[in-house]
Amino acid sequence: MSIEKDVIYRAIKGDGEAFAQLYEEHLDKIYRYIYLRVGNQTEAEDLTQEVFVKALEAIGSYKWRDLPFASWLFRIAHNQIIDYLRKQRKVEKMAWDNNTAPASGPNPEVIAEQELESEELVEHIRKLSSAQREVISLRFGSELSVVEVAKVLGKSPGTVKALQYNGIVALRK
Repeated sequence: MSIEKDVIYRAIKGDGEAFAQLYEEHLDKIYRYIYLRVGNQTEAEDLTQEVFVKALEAIGSYKWRDLPFASWLFRIAHNQIIDYLRKQRKVEKMAWDNNTAPASGPNPEVIAEQELESEELVEHIRKLSSAQREVISLRFGSELSVVEVAKVLGKSPGTVKALQYNGIVALRK
């Protein structure tokens, strides 16, 4: 049995230290993935914590399927991002309908915290197709291999490579 598989089984059985080990191992990758998708440090931190809360709540139902544990976490993160973006659209629509300024965009504190370079990158990534954003975020934000990204997204490695290539070409322009 692999070390990761052993840690996962211990976490499933309620071992808090095992879950903490999984948390420490995957926290940075999940955060970077979410940050590249939402572009806001505070929101990314909150969503990352929500991912791990949901993972902790659902760990008992996790089934080992010869996929990396990270695949399961990225699926939870993906769903959290989708929910977040839906809520943001509703808030913006309500603000627009009420003839008030949209409540989107980072506040001055966040702008001060983020480097200009990462802000520009996030802005350019937002212009990519949804599939390209997913691949770029997982490949470079979370540093997953092409094969790992393919497993997370349920796509072939060739499709992931094509999406990555087309996304990089679009970013260069």
